[in-house]
Amino acid sequence: MKLAFSTLGVPGMSVTEVVRLAAGSGYQGVELRAHPEEPVHPGLTPLERGSVAEEFKQGGVEILTVAGYARVAAEGDDEPVLAELAGLVDLAHDLGAPYVRVFPGGGGLAPDEADAIAARRLGSVAPHAADRGVRVLLETHDSHRAGADVARVVGTVGHGSVGAIWDVMHTWLAGEETPASHAVLAPHLGYVQVKDIASAEDTTPLPLGAGVLPLGTCLDLLDPGTWVCWEYEKRWYPEAAELPGLLAAGREHLLRLGAPKQ
Repeated sequence: MKLAFSTLGVPGMSVTEVVRLAAGSGYQGVELRAHPEEPVHPGLTPLERGSVAEEFKQGGVEILTVAGYARVAAEGDDEPVLAELAGLVDLAHDLGAPYVRVFPGGGGLAPDEADAIAARRLGSVAPHAADRGVRVLLETHDSHRAGADVARVVGTVGHGSVGAIWDVMHTWLAGEETPASHAVLAPHLGYVQVKDIASAEDTTPLPLGAGVLPLGTCLDLLDPGTWVCWEYEKRWYPEAAELPGLLAAGREHLLRLGAPKQ
């Protein structure tokens, strides 16, 4: 198991500080939130992209993902979404990241229609992603919260450069049993996002192990070497505790849960 954390947990933190924090806390990688309010986003120049990549390389920390906000099942014309997807793929390539994260965003549409839109757009960007050595991963989220929902879309695309992110909170909130989530997502899985919350009604981020999510069951099912990323949603819950002080204990918790069972 390889561990990363998302910069969603450290909003606005500089690249230098993120690299230092990851290396100092024992995390091998970072999921970079690619948004204009953050230091890393698709608007960076080639020189700036090279600088970010070099800083991570020098710090011995991998850029796991460019976490974008493209909504591949959303209503509207394909072209703006396809342009956004291509930009995220190019950014990931330039940074040396293997993955791009995207959302479904098909709320308000019939499931069949949302599936068809998402599969069409992901299928369109897949050849470009393959050329750039990047996989585009659809996260279990919003309109496609369950693993079965995401697997339907990714399976329809049927391209090796399109896969899935398993956000354990969302599949749990969907009422999907953890082994069932794993069974449908495993053929497509890029990596897993973990977090912890108090209940379905209170999703304020908690330290790992302090909530109700079935993290141990999830980790038991994963293949050795799978990336596990702690997505601590500090950006959306400013009242939550600061992530840097929680990272070391979170790492130890995940390593204990993921240790081979005797």
